[in-house]
Amino acid sequence: MGKTNVLSKIRAFNGVNRPIYVLAGLAFLISVATLAKFNYITPLRFSDRFCNYHGSFDGDNYNIGSQMRKTIETAIFKIHQEMDDLKALEANSSAAPSSDSSASGSMFRHVAFLADVLSLVQSVHMELPSFEERFVADHPLKQQNGDPGEHFMREEIKKYIKIKPNRLGKQNFMGANGTFTSIGHACFAMKKDLEEYMDYDVGEICNDDWRLAQKLMVHGCDPLPRRRCFSRGPQLYHKPFPINESLWKLPDNRNVRWGQYKCKNFACLASNTTARKGFFKCTDCFNLTHHESPRWLNRGEIDPETNQTADFSIAEVLEIKPGEIRIGLDFSIGTGTFAARMREQNVTIVSATINLGAPFNEMIALRGLVPLYLTVNQRLPFFDSTLDMIHTTRFLDGWIDLILLDFVLYDWDRVLRPGGLLWIDGFFCLKEDLSDYMEAFKALRYRRHKWVVVPKKDKDDKEVFFSAVLEKPPRPFR
Repeated sequence: MGKTNVLSKIRAFNGVNRPIYVLAGLAFLISVATLAKFNYITPLRFSDRFCNYHGSFDGDNYNIGSQMRKTIETAIFKIHQEMDDLKALEANSSAAPSSDSSASGSMFRHVAFLADVLSLVQSVHMELPSFEERFVADHPLKQQNGDPGEHFMREEIKKYIKIKPNRLGKQNFMGANGTFTSIGHACFAMKKDLEEYMDYDVGEICNDDWRLAQKLMVHGCDPLPRRRCFSRGPQLYHKPFPINESLWKLPDNRNVRWGQYKCKNFACLASNTTARKGFFKCTDCFNLTHHESPRWLNRGEIDPETNQTADFSIAEVLEIKPGEIRIGLDFSIGTGTFAARMREQNVTIVSATINLGAPFNEMIALRGLVPLYLTVNQRLPFFDSTLDMIHTTRFLDGWIDLILLDFVLYDWDRVLRPGGLLWIDGFFCLKEDLSDYMEAFKALRYRRHKWVVVPKKDKDDKEVFFSAVLEKPPRPFR
């Protein structure tokens, strides 16, 4: 009776339908997996739109690739299971006293065939790239330039630059399947300085190297990579003054690290002597009493030849758009006085500057204002049409390249809302270059509320001041 059952199973397996369907299914799986191995199946590849800023990777593509991998794994499992069943049947058949030799031979051939198929499917499955391998390999930066991290020796840089897929292999709440930590393109040309900057022990105190960091930023290595160490702070930090005192009072010297500066206290910075301060731009900015306090309260000195002044008061500018100016940006070299005066008018101003030989950012923060540590190389970190005003003084002058000025002005236009004000405060340049610079401002096609050119007296009439208050027009049909 047992022999009859064994033979009936063998005959059922040797029937016409079962082998055809099994083999056809296996052949299909092998062909699909083989094509996927050689990248002919497009769903396994990431679309070029994956790395496009305006688009995002289609999660369905990854789901298809993941499902294909699961299907191959299921096929492997079923082949193993079928081979085990056949081997068990063969063992039972061999144990029977009158086994059919032809049936045993047929069963052996089926087992051998399935073993060959299993070997092929497993080889394809092993070589099928994982999600992370496919994610990294299909990124344009990887395809065109190889692994950018290999350019550096420091392991922390490599770890930071490496593309990091999401752990679950799915899109995150931002619509991306991974994180692309970025550094400035000039970092590759400043390899030695960047590796020095990234030379630290994880979890320990960082080096006192903010000047090196600023050097990297100013020369285009911006943004800098993040670091996994604790930044140094003042040794004896004292609580800041209350806001009703801090705006117009020199901060406590204990709240700044002075090691990288020529002056070692705020009294030195506020003094009238400039030779020992260590910087020349805005040398009087720390003198809150005599130099800073009167600024922007009244119109500046009238030029006798033109009967005009390049220094406008805050009151007359705010009167252009009464009640409409609420938030803005001051892109200047200074200690936050413009933001302090605007605060008195219930206007919030963020002050963007760098530390050119003095603790400008620390000073702004200790006055109770918001500093933004930003170079002119970087795109403004604000969304489109969000600011009511942009003000600039002592920064964009005749040193700036005209093409760079174009990029800067169009970026400012991007973040200004329709009806927002662009306040150019005392832009100075050579008289012979004035027409070129003015063309750059005219190209914005802003409405002119104020537009003044006066000679710069301390330069033998070779330089001029240009000041303007311009209003961004609405562009509803563009």
